[in-house]
Amino acid sequence: MLFLTNSLSRKKEKFLPLGGGEVKIFTCGPSIYRPPHIGNHRTFLYEDILIRFLEFSGFRTRRAMNLTDVEDKSIEEARNQDRRMEEVTGDVGEVFARECRELGMKPPDALVPASAIVEETALLIKRLIDKGHAYFYRGDVFFDPLTVKDFGKLARLDLSRWPAKKVRYKKDTYPGNRWNLGDFILWHGYRGESIACWDTCLGRGRPSWNIQDPGVIISALGEQIDINCGGIDNIIRHHDYNIAVMEALTDKPFARYYLHGAHLMVNGQTMSKSRGNIIYAQDVYQRGYTPQELRFFLTAVKPYRQKLNFTWENLEKAALRLRTLRRTIAALLSPAGLKPQASAPGAPGCAVPSLLPGFIQALEDDLDLSRGVAELEKALARLTAGGEPPDRGALGEELIGMDRVLGCLGL
Repeated sequence: MLFLTNSLSRKKEKFLPLGGGEVKIFTCGPSIYRPPHIGNHRTFLYEDILIRFLEFSGFRTRRAMNLTDVEDKSIEEARNQDRRMEEVTGDVGEVFARECRELGMKPPDALVPASAIVEETALLIKRLIDKGHAYFYRGDVFFDPLTVKDFGKLARLDLSRWPAKKVRYKKDTYPGNRWNLGDFILWHGYRGESIACWDTCLGRGRPSWNIQDPGVIISALGEQIDINCGGIDNIIRHHDYNIAVMEALTDKPFARYYLHGAHLMVNGQTMSKSRGNIIYAQDVYQRGYTPQELRFFLTAVKPYRQKLNFTWENLEKAALRLRTLRRTIAALLSPAGLKPQASAPGAPGCAVPSLLPGFIQALEDDLDLSRGVAELEKALARLTAGGEPPDRGALGEELIGMDRVLGCLGL
């Protein structure tokens, strides 16, 4: 039975899907004004492990992810480069897609750029206006969070701090993990900009970042989902904004479970442009490491809810562990270079005690892949020390099953 730590309750809870035989999952996608760094990929990879383990456990999944290609930052970047916004975000989107393939991530069932559903998103904003949750102000549209019951419940926001005088926040995002105590923007009205504007039922303008996820969710998954995922920084503002918008639109609970992955540190510090310590996947590959080794480091060294510290020494240790795992498995499965499938049923070899229980139990405990890999290493060490060749067919079948989740053993 799978247990997940739900950020909403701050407890580890038994996973019980809404029903219908399909688990609906939304994972916050990248802002594609700049390429993703390996901290971003750590988040995308824990979400990939979640999908893989759910499917390994017999669930059917449907996952949607947004591509934020319309926002203040992408417009500013386009101006800085003196290029069209679509060119900037298109190039970065290609980098993101390539790196996800290299790292072995399963593609989402729906990968939706915000620019592809502008009219649909504008219609959602109109519904919010009609229901009294949003309003026009000087050509823009703002959302009043106090019209929604239990606003701020994810971050445990203290509403006693809310200002008595109306305050509005009109940027898509604000730096730092601080609350903007006031109304947030849903729609940027047209003010003569030459970049990023559409003619819609709201007039000419563009959707803000705060409405784009709900637009993707409703268009791809419907009004309610099972799991909403992202990084820990999304707990402040962003996911509570999503909850408020979704529940204002539908009058239903939005998601049953909220998962948030911890930060990737670099030499004990958070990654930032100002520190000059941002690490990209290509930086790792240029040092001679493989995508599989980077995937292993980002997923299997620490549980996703714990901070992970990137140093080149820590990456090297993880890479050596994976290489040892792969060599050990190759020796056990096919000393003569045969693939596991080539072992005929009933071929000579001792019966293999199942390796799966320890691995599965670790993953069922809030996706603890780090403990799952440790259990696998111990089990393989016992087999290696046994002195008798295992039944390669049975062993290979179990290891292939494990690699459907781990994704880097090369099986």
